[in-house]
Amino acid sequence: MRIMSRGVAYSALIAGLTAALAACGGGSSGSGSMQTSQSGSVPLLISDASSEDWATIGVKILSIALTPQGGGSDVTVYTAPSTPPMVNLAQLDQISEILGNVSVPVGTYTGAKLTIGANPGDVALTVAADPEAGFAATAGSTIPSDQIQIQGRQGASGNHTVPVKVTFDSPLVVTTSQNNALDLEFDLAHPAFIVGHTPPGSGTTLWAVSFNGPVRHHTIADITQLVLRHMYGNVTGVASDGSSITITKDLPAIPIVNPETPVAISQSLQIRADASNGTLFYDVDAKTLTTIKDFSTEAASLDGKYVRIAARYQEDGTLVAVRIWASSQFDSVWLSPEGHVLHVNSGSSLMRVADESGVAVPIAVDSNTEFFFRTPQNALADATPIGTGPSFLASGDLVRGFKVHVSVVDPLATPLVAQTVDIETAAYSGSISNADTTQLAYTRHFRTLTDDYTIALPYISSATPNGKDANGNAITGFKYWDFAYPTQVTSGANAVSDFVSAVSGSAAGGGFMFAGADLHAWGASFARWGDAANPTGWSVPWTVLAPTPLPLGIVATGVANDAFTLTLLGGSTPGTVDIGTTAGSATLVYQVDRSNGVVTVSPVDITTASGLTTLTDALTAGSAVKVYGVPQADGTFKAYVLSYFTGMQPSD
Repeated sequence: MRIMSRGVAYSALIAGLTAALAACGGGSSGSGSMQTSQSGSVPLLISDASSEDWATIGVKILSIALTPQGGGSDVTVYTAPSTPPMVNLAQLDQISEILGNVSVPVGTYTGAKLTIGANPGDVALTVAADPEAGFAATAGSTIPSDQIQIQGRQGASGNHTVPVKVTFDSPLVVTTSQNNALDLEFDLAHPAFIVGHTPPGSGTTLWAVSFNGPVRHHTIADITQLVLRHMYGNVTGVASDGSSITITKDLPAIPIVNPETPVAISQSLQIRADASNGTLFYDVDAKTLTTIKDFSTEAASLDGKYVRIAARYQEDGTLVAVRIWASSQFDSVWLSPEGHVLHVNSGSSLMRVADESGVAVPIAVDSNTEFFFRTPQNALADATPIGTGPSFLASGDLVRGFKVHVSVVDPLATPLVAQTVDIETAAYSGSISNADTTQLAYTRHFRTLTDDYTIALPYISSATPNGKDANGNAITGFKYWDFAYPTQVTSGANAVSDFVSAVSGSAAGGGFMFAGADLHAWGASFARWGDAANPTGWSVPWTVLAPTPLPLGIVATGVANDAFTLTLLGGSTPGTVDIGTTAGSATLVYQVDRSNGVVTVSPVDITTASGLTTLTDALTAGSAVKVYGVPQADGTFKAYVLSYFTGMQPSD
């Protein structure tokens, strides 16, 4: 039974500023009470976080509507085409695939309602090429639709949907003069999003998928810092002055087909050339590279071609291309492996990228391969390579887990040779050790031992801008927060010393002891390249302290005074688990029931007397419990997520 694995636990909070995926299709302004003669332009984004275990988590988003402040009819801003395309959440690890700038009536909105398809086949799950050890499905396999159970579905057979309501963290204010992006985040690491239940023996694993809870509002403070996923499209026109092109957005078909074909949607986007720094233009058919500051020289040949574009937002909401790949065939611009780095072999100058089909694609790196780190807020840095050739692999600056998009020299070559490698996110994670006032060390273990790493990373400079706090005050230097308390950011002059205290264990081995097990603080960071603290390498701007998963345990003594004792499987010494019952910081509790071939995941609100009674009655001596949380210096374990089981019990 897996509710939240180590590989995805870190992702829930590190959406940061840059996680977004967009649904597909056209938008409409709707006809609610907020309808006015004036409208504003709103970049519409839907986010997610990564998962080590899944190559594809495909969903069909049917519509998105906004809820006006003060009441009134919802305002529909997105409606899927008659045949809704499927969007792969697993590919959008802290990056944004833009739907477009939808027209929204001027006003203030406090929430949104998503309608998601819930028929068999409306959710697709493909296992990653190298999932975590013990994962309950075969690497690269596709989960049959009859083993996927979508929770909370409504409607008649063939028209099942799941309505998902999201309350905004702060109101969305739409004006005619300001670009306020809307980001609705799918949290792949939410403990109840995908629950796999495997019974003892060789029984079939059933996968329960729940959208209520894992979808939330994510505030975007600055659209110029959004790392946009490479977008695909068909060129429909070039501006008369050559300054921009207009594309109709395309999406790759999911599941992937061969050759890959575009799924055309009705969203039209205008893309400008970088008139100051130049846009790198790759003619995939001719195998040429030029730097352009407008499209005048390409205008005669561009119309009707397929393009792949790495773009960035400007403050005024316009899109500027950093790099463009163009071809007469969609498959030629698409055949550029995108996914997470799975393996790096500096000895053979080879890397493997896990694509969305659950396949590990081998990529050769030669002396001409250029590595970029996406930095949209800095136009020059965004278009300047941070490394070239095999030496970049040998330096250890590329590790498993980085999210990349590779462009290849020849899509027919074997192996493929990388022309460029866009590092879209540089994620380091693992157990934390040797934290001091200048750096921390991450140690990460994978099922494939040769992918393991231990690396020391400096904190960013204390003078480096690093976002804002909850009161809107600018932050400089390193910051950190606890997975369970995303709004409680520790920053300022004491942030580093407080962090060192939080992660430094006192038990033998440098960890925290619980029920005879030596546990370590665990976290994740998205590194930056070229900070003053490390001008030619990676530095850590922030760290999320993530929950540590305990092995399946058996309750020794039941709940009393917001605590119970637990004996881990294979252990003999009970340890104390503390639960929180205060609203806003309470332990997330789920009842997982498997009966008659159906898995049901039900949240239990222990901030209420009835919910706490339900949990107390369930956690009797001998009950099986799965806990995720934070080890404490006193030897107790602070529970963030707790799951107990009814019906058929899980095997692990």
